Amino acid sequence: MEVYQGKSVFGGIAIGRISVHKKDEQQVKRVRIEDPEQEILRYRQAKQTAMEQLQGLYQKALKEVGEANAAIFEIHQMMLEDDDYNESVENIIRMQQVNAEYAVAVTGDNFAEMFASMDDDYMQARSADVKDVSERVLSVLGGRATGIAASGEPVIIVADDLAPSETVQLNKDLVLSFVTVHGSVNSHTAILARTMSIPALIGTAIPLTDDIDGKVGIVDGKNGCIYVDPDEDTLGRMQQLKLEEQEKKELLQTLKGRENITIDGKKIMLYANIGNSKDLAAVLQNDAGGIGLFRSEFIYLERDTFPTEEEQFQIYRTVAETMAGKPVIIRTLDIGGDKALPYLGLPTEENPFLGFRAVRFCLQRKEDIYKPQLRALLRASAFGKVRIMVPLVTCVDELRAVKAIIEELKQELDAEGIAYDKDIQVGVMMETAAASLIADILAKEADFFSIGTNDLTGYTMAADRGNPDVAYLYSAYNPAVLRSIRNIISAANKEDIMAGMCGEAASDPLLVPVLLGFGLNEFSVSATAILATRKVMSLWTMDECKALVDEVMQLETEAEVKALLEERARS
Repeated sequence: MEVYQGKSVFGGIAIGRISVHKKDEQQVKRVRIEDPEQEILRYRQAKQTAMEQLQGLYQKALKEVGEANAAIFEIHQMMLEDDDYNESVENIIRMQQVNAEYAVAVTGDNFAEMFASMDDDYMQARSADVKDVSERVLSVLGGRATGIAASGEPVIIVADDLAPSETVQLNKDLVLSFVTVHGSVNSHTAILARTMSIPALIGTAIPLTDDIDGKVGIVDGKNGCIYVDPDEDTLGRMQQLKLEEQEKKELLQTLKGRENITIDGKKIMLYANIGNSKDLAAVLQNDAGGIGLFRSEFIYLERDTFPTEEEQFQIYRTVAETMAGKPVIIRTLDIGGDKALPYLGLPTEENPFLGFRAVRFCLQRKEDIYKPQLRALLRASAFGKVRIMVPLVTCVDELRAVKAIIEELKQELDAEGIAYDKDIQVGVMMETAAASLIADILAKEADFFSIGTNDLTGYTMAADRGNPDVAYLYSAYNPAVLRSIRNIISAANKEDIMAGMCGEAASDPLLVPVLLGFGLNEFSVSATAILATRKVMSLWTMDECKALVDEVMQLETEAEVKALLEERARS
């Protein structure tokens, strides 16, 4: 038996035969051609075929993993339509009189290297996308199939890495798990894996050799390892754990229709995070009490032009009506940072996470971008309990400016005789160190808080979550982050406004009792985490949660906090 350690992308246990996936090395030769224009035509035809393939992948991903995750294939199409990319390919063909394959390979390598050398993590991640796109065109030119060949039985796929296009083509009925040598937990592939609920590991030092192909493997997503050719004891133990895991999932289903309540009767609001209206089915299926975060930027990211007020209104209205009077918190456009909008045409920033993004951008572009969105939100509020959340607030002036625009738009709608919720709530997404420090001031202006722990952790710790060299700092268990969270919740409670959380920490079973002890009264998690979070809440009294907080806040390191919470965990 061999054991290989990796980093977990999605938990769970998978047991089955290993299938080693090796990409066909596309050996590209430099061939001199006589008719460059004919070769350019050949390239354009291959590019068109690749575009059609990507559109097919987009439609497949749309059905299986939703618009937000399918958007990667629209990005790939945009890359293929990029003028610089196409001009490079065609110039190489024309100037050097060489075959299209060579021109595509050289352009792909050059662009991938250019992206990889950038300081911005988002742009670095696009290096893999360029390679994926170029490999697709090369496959079309060479008449080769793309994707992973299907096997007759469910398998654990082991590979160097998997492109997003390969991941979305995986037949979930025939793929138990995948394990890769390379990759990032924040890559599109990792996001897709989590959405598809496939146990997966990345950064695994496993040899891609023929001698492991076909052997029995066990992927332990919880502990981040894969067993190759396990002994009988290990196999039996993991089979038992897998059975228990399935029983837990089935047991969670019995929690549907029940209240989110502690042992001693404290009721908690438990909502869901969504990226688009297609996520609503999972929200309703998992019994969420509302929408705690609607990421409206995906409406913009999934297009190549700005959505109109009417287009946005129809989407927001659909969500509000579907939720039938339950709260729907919609975050206004949060663009910038790692969410680039190609058609916006903004200059590249040295540090986009600290630059022109979110509410900063919206307030500058209020006439053509922000006002149409806010009008759409106000109009939709006539059809349900819509609430507006402002992202990346760092000073009270920003919140006041947004509220002033909303009041102006209310007067417009009144004059036009258009209905809206005159008491619509306007809250703040608390995700910066500045917001935490002035939480008491913001709480007097805001109708609610919702803590975005992903950015709050990064900004508090000055740590980029995509940078493996500083990954040890990026943890919500860090005392600095916990103190920041507690301060925000305390300020909200003092002003008697809702203290919510929509970041990853809200569904962390170790942190749930701590957050309850802090006084958090609204948790917003992924739809699939609703029932599990409800279960954890039901295992604690509020006095026990407060006592746990007293212990935790005495600790000095992230490791100490995590160790204590693991020791006290209940299931």
